[in-house]
Amino acid sequence: MSRKVKIILNPMADMGHAWQVARDLRAITVEHGSVDWSGTVYPGHAIELAKQAGEQGYDMVVAMGGDGTVHEVVNGLMQVPDDKRPLLGVVPVGSGNDFAHAIGVPMKSDHALAHALNAEPSAIDLGLMTDEHGRREYFDNTLGIGFDAIVTIRSHRLPILRGFLMYLTAVIQTILLDHNPARVQIETDLEAMEESVLMTTLCNGGREGGGFMLSPDSKMTDGVMEFLLVRKCSRSMMFRLVPEFMSGTHRRFTKQIRMGACKKFTMTSDRPLYIHADGEIFTSFGSNLRKVTFGILPGALKVVRG
Repeated sequence: MSRKVKIILNPMADMGHAWQVARDLRAITVEHGSVDWSGTVYPGHAIELAKQAGEQGYDMVVAMGGDGTVHEVVNGLMQVPDDKRPLLGVVPVGSGNDFAHAIGVPMKSDHALAHALNAEPSAIDLGLMTDEHGRREYFDNTLGIGFDAIVTIRSHRLPILRGFLMYLTAVIQTILLDHNPARVQIETDLEAMEESVLMTTLCNGGREGGGFMLSPDSKMTDGVMEFLLVRKCSRSMMFRLVPEFMSGTHRRFTKQIRMGACKKFTMTSDRPLYIHADGEIFTSFGSNLRKVTFGILPGALKVVRG
């Protein structure tokens, strides 16, 4: 029996290229039969559409766009009761496509859609952030505080560039213009620490920014999240670490890098926390958020993986 499928398309993903991709894929959906399309028209719209799809009895929601589209769809699906929650499928048409990389789906859009419509799902873990004001946000891949959040903010201001080059340019800008470590207190379910840090990343998946291998050993099915801290260091050392992050060899810099695994993670900072979740900006310049808590939710969502 074929699934009743809702495709949520972000037509502006990859600088508007997603619209053309979607047009080329309609033949596959016609052949499948029970497929409906919805397009997003404003930030957060995919959250509403995914939640509505669950309430309307769809068996699957396919996120067609980039990591931001997937992030919104996940947050919409998690508002649906578990027994009515649709499966998640992904057709990667974005700049980074890091979640698609993590779950191993085909990168060619036609192959990815055919796979999503026909393959069997399996459960993955999700992360959940709760801030000091009680706001909650799920993340499927990575969540960054400090340096990589500012990189995300800056990347959104580079409309001419695409893909990994866009993120790399934003990294260089951030090293030069935003070298401001924070003094933080951290508590996990296993340890407590106090550090001066430039960057903190919680990892359910291993890659962000289309090519930075922050946590190569991360698995979305192990019931834990990895954390990565970049301690206070010079600008020249940050430039030195960039190629190491690209190749996943940064862990040998033990003076500058601290990594670990946990199920719970709380951070309190002496200055405002700038945060991205799966490449979506949660807090930006002007925020005064200083405390956040994270937890891992094992097997929270069924996803069609590669």
